[in-house]
Amino acid sequence: MKNKHLWILTEERPKQEVIANILTMFAKDHKFACFIDTIRILPILENGKFSFLYEVAGFRSNKIGKVFIKSVSGFSSFVDFLIFYQEKQPTQRDIPLYAIEETKTDDKESRNTGAYQRASKFVFIDYYYPKVKKTMLYNLQITQKEKPTATYVFGTRLLLTLGIEILGKKLDSKIFQPFRSVDEIIALKGAMRKAHKGNIPILIKKVGDKITVSGRLYKSDGLAHDPNIGALSLVCAAIRKLGWKGEIIITKHGLKQAHIQPNNKFIKIANRLGLKFDRLSVPASPKSDAYWKYETEGEKLGTIFIHLVIENFTKGYSIFENHAGCEKGYFITSEGKHIPLEKYSDRKAYKAGNKNKIISIPDLILIDFGRSEIINIEGKKYQFRQNGIKELKGFSDIEKTYIKEYYPKFKITRTVVLYGGTETKIIEIKVGFLLNENGDLVLGIKAPKLFREAIKNLLDFWS
Repeated sequence: MKNKHLWILTEERPKQEVIANILTMFAKDHKFACFIDTIRILPILENGKFSFLYEVAGFRSNKIGKVFIKSVSGFSSFVDFLIFYQEKQPTQRDIPLYAIEETKTDDKESRNTGAYQRASKFVFIDYYYPKVKKTMLYNLQITQKEKPTATYVFGTRLLLTLGIEILGKKLDSKIFQPFRSVDEIIALKGAMRKAHKGNIPILIKKVGDKITVSGRLYKSDGLAHDPNIGALSLVCAAIRKLGWKGEIIITKHGLKQAHIQPNNKFIKIANRLGLKFDRLSVPASPKSDAYWKYETEGEKLGTIFIHLVIENFTKGYSIFENHAGCEKGYFITSEGKHIPLEKYSDRKAYKAGNKNKIISIPDLILIDFGRSEIINIEGKKYQFRQNGIKELKGFSDIEKTYIKEYYPKFKITRTVVLYGGTETKIIEIKVGFLLNENGDLVLGIKAPKLFREAIKNLLDFWS
């Protein structure tokens, strides 16, 4: 009998340390003996072409055949990883064992992102896979805040109430416990510091058989306030989890009836949890069969591919990543410190109306120590290659503010990485690499030497 394989489907660029944590968790949960060495993520080539499938090397268990990774795209509010344990590649009809959300953000950097903003994903996935095991995986790259904020404590206790496992953070078990009652949730939220004047606070009130939860949901001419969508989803799901059968009414939301659309993720959550909106009606949401699809179109197929090939087949590596649709990374300084990039070269001037003061950020920055070269990469779909070439001109601010500051002796190269089309030649000098839709690996006329080295080593590995 063949062993089942582990299939990891993700929207993110798979990171070695995150994959190692997922494999360790899976083996521990299933009581499988395993060995984990240096994790490598290898693109699988077939006849010299990329198969759009990655294999994980450095993990061994007699209960698991191979570990595969494949890029997917969610239709709405998708978690970062779905994990399947089966022989054949997953289809949309298969049920995952795990839904995992990865974050590098501690409440030291952002209270809302750390505690609330991702929470709606865990509530939303119940719409499709109510029995999947849910995990919040912290991949912290900065020192964890010693004393957690009240917002973080409240949000994390709500996650625990929903049975979501927290990995990668030290949690004081005396503080971080699931709520035992709805009244306990209301009491703790009521004791927290109130919002700044002018902001609408999230307040929970119980009157008879009704609970009201206030929170502004209006933003950008629609129901789009992500931090509050996460917070209200989490609060209301926990209240239902603790057995509340009465009405839950969202108040002070700032919405009009026209903003309430059936396919909005929060309206789908409202349908599932039986939520009402003060003075508005909630339409029934159509049940969508598909939670995800395999990624076949996005520019990140090219940038993630070159990123993984560089890091696994050369001594080069990334010092910043911002792949389309993925979590933005930190900039890594020459001392190995992780720092967040500023959005503006001059914040005051930008806020005053000078939109040229925003810092244009590459999709990927690679470092080639052997050649003392930094490579700034703009990712684009093949049909938009000319746009990518134009956007290379906007990297002066980031080069001046960060790269020349921390890597003053390094040469800086700008190049475009493409995905798509069926071309097997590149004529544009500024394009360094093309991964076409057939899996052909096409190097540009003046591709960085690091690219050439990586592709040669990859081809040699599979030859």
